[in-house]
Amino acid sequence: MTSTDLEAQPRTRLEQLEERFAPLFLDIAAGASERDSTRNLPHEQIKGLATAGFGAVRVPESHGGAGATLPELFVLLTSLAAADPNIAQALRGHFAFVEDRLVAPEGAERDAWLGRFAAGELVGNSWTEIGTVALGEVNTKVSPDGSGGFAVTGTKYYSTGSIFADWIDTYAERTDTGQRVIAVVKARQPGVSLGDDWDGFGQRTTGTGTANFAGAAVEPAHVIDFETRFKYQTAFYQGVLLAVLAGSAKSAERDFAAELGARKRTFSHGAAERANDDPQLLQVIGEVSAVAFVAAASVASTAAALEGAYQAALAVHAGELGLEEEEAANDAAELASAQAQIVLTPLVTNALSHAFDALAASATSTAKNLDRHWRNARTAGNHNPWVFKARLVGENAVHGWALPRVWAIGASTSR
Repeated sequence: MTSTDLEAQPRTRLEQLEERFAPLFLDIAAGASERDSTRNLPHEQIKGLATAGFGAVRVPESHGGAGATLPELFVLLTSLAAADPNIAQALRGHFAFVEDRLVAPEGAERDAWLGRFAAGELVGNSWTEIGTVALGEVNTKVSPDGSGGFAVTGTKYYSTGSIFADWIDTYAERTDTGQRVIAVVKARQPGVSLGDDWDGFGQRTTGTGTANFAGAAVEPAHVIDFETRFKYQTAFYQGVLLAVLAGSAKSAERDFAAELGARKRTFSHGAAERANDDPQLLQVIGEVSAVAFVAAASVASTAAALEGAYQAALAVHAGELGLEEEEAANDAAELASAQAQIVLTPLVTNALSHAFDALAASATSTAKNLDRHWRNARTAGNHNPWVFKARLVGENAVHGWALPRVWAIGASTSR
């Protein structure tokens, strides 16, 4: 096949999407280090992505989106994370809620949400409670307001992305029925306050902070039974974290390679006259590049398993597949995401620490801010501790036990 023949080939949807968002990703990458150093939240950058339709890439074309598959979405998320992993992380809750609405029963409510996504509206996350909450309990409550609607009261922490969002996906409990629900709350209304009080050493600009709800209004149609939540949600959430790790590795490869390429000073006991020709230092960059490659491949493999779970959900709705087969697809997605997490968390964080071996003491300059790559990856790696996943995967291998797909966090009830 000649080059002319290749040029005549129609571009794939993924190629079109990559070309569409590439200028935005480049602009995002250009300011990522400064935003991290000054903790300047990326309001403008996230708004630009939403306006350009990035939040609707999974929405069907019939509803104004791009109709991307999950493997296509995760390629884009990895590229975004390579530009700024904090922005990819900030959109984690949005894409999870989009996924939930995609597998919801067809009807006016589903269409309304898909239309909101296509119009550029974003959804944040508000699930975690800390402090005195006991394991498995939910202190955030949804109560009838006496006029046909509901009101939400409670405090959530680690509300990643909510400060940028139009809506907040809030996990709560109904006071009238005791039912666990998702209350989708309008972010800009009386009774809602959002803070940027996350104090982690990484992911400084994800907008992760405290969300307070003091009788915030929520429409009846926006109180959703948690039992109907899309079944591969935990694997999906983990998949985004894998994309953050893969993107962090790729951006570190880029920045450390550029630093070594520009470096002329070397040591008398080095292996070359110039640092950028030193085979030992080039080997370090090669090792980081290889980790970035493996990380991206792991994301792609996990995304393929997630696509299998999504297609199984659609097939069940269409009466073409049984629940047992759907459960198997969901279990496969959970296992894939866990296996990838177990490998990538130490692999990427160790590689980003090792990257500094390609340079000298000047690499630790705060002006260069190269440590942000490790800080962001290490912080992402501390979500959903992988050491528990390793045990669960071992139980699966030895006993055939499926991994839990939903779990809770809270204070132990025992001493």
